[in-house]
Amino acid sequence: MENIRLGDLIGKILGRREGEKREGKSASSPEYSLKPQASTPPEKIYIKAWVLKSLEELDSIKEEVLSGNIVILRLGKLAEKNMEDVKKAVNELYDFAQQIDGDIARLGEERIVVTPPFVKIWRGKTST
Repeated sequence: MENIRLGDLIGKILGRREGEKREGKSASSPEYSLKPQASTPPEKIYIKAWVLKSLEELDSIKEEVLSGNIVILRLGKLAEKNMEDVKKAVNELYDFAQQIDGDIARLGEERIVVTPPFVKIWRGKTST
């Protein structure tokens, strides 16, 4: 990996994108068609852990989220190959989550979570 830590990179991307969200939607975002069940919870919802190894897997991840599942992605393997691909993946998944009115957040140093529209991620402070 490069000098920057993966967690810092993910935090910078998602933090910067949250600022853009407040200003307006990106014009270059592709449109995603929602399946009817994506706006209401399906009978069964799964939390799926996924190790992202290449950008080609992003379509499968999006399909899982559109099916109503929550996906936790580990980005470490992709980061070992190419940090630029990590940036592309996080940006693409952020745009996707915004398009479907889902949610995306960082979990620790090398993981992110992507949720369907009916699941929101709590971002409050915890008391320790």
